[in-house]
Amino acid sequence: MPDSHEHDGDDRQASPTGWPGSVSESGDPADEPPQHDIRTVGRSIWALEHAQDVVTVCVGIVLIVLAAALLVSGIYDFAIAVSQKRPILDEATFLLDRVLLVLILVEIVHTVALSLRAHRLIAQPFIVVGLVAVIRRILFVLTPGTTGQAPVGTAELALLLGMVVVFIAGLIAVGRFEKREE
Repeated sequence: MPDSHEHDGDDRQASPTGWPGSVSESGDPADEPPQHDIRTVGRSIWALEHAQDVVTVCVGIVLIVLAAALLVSGIYDFAIAVSQKRPILDEATFLLDRVLLVLILVEIVHTVALSLRAHRLIAQPFIVVGLVAVIRRILFVLTPGTTGQAPVGTAELALLLGMVVVFIAGLIAVGRFEKREE
């Protein structure tokens, strides 16, 4: 009497490694994946991931050094200008611009650190960097007394304000999406 389980003649089963046909009931080595290729690919991926980490750490260090240099330079220039009795509004605007640029660099370093930990791109810090950059531009454009600045047009200001709205909407959307994933 035939077995209740029909046999289609294919003796191959899935292996734990996920290679279809990698283990045969007959034990035929021709059905197994080449182990040399798997190890080579694994080593290549490991090397690329570690090289990416090294480059990312170097970029982070350069950004921190640049941010520190900009901050010290901005404070020094402000102190010199105040001691020379130059208009404080111009110098304060220049210092504010430098401080906001330092903030952008620090946020980028934060994003680099998060990508090192998670080994994936996280959107929220990039949105924050964009938002700070737009706010920096708005403050610089609207601050009276900025030297060499042409009057801002209504279209440019509307575009900048629209970008703020889009970045805030992006932050809200990303926050809700991340809560759903948890």
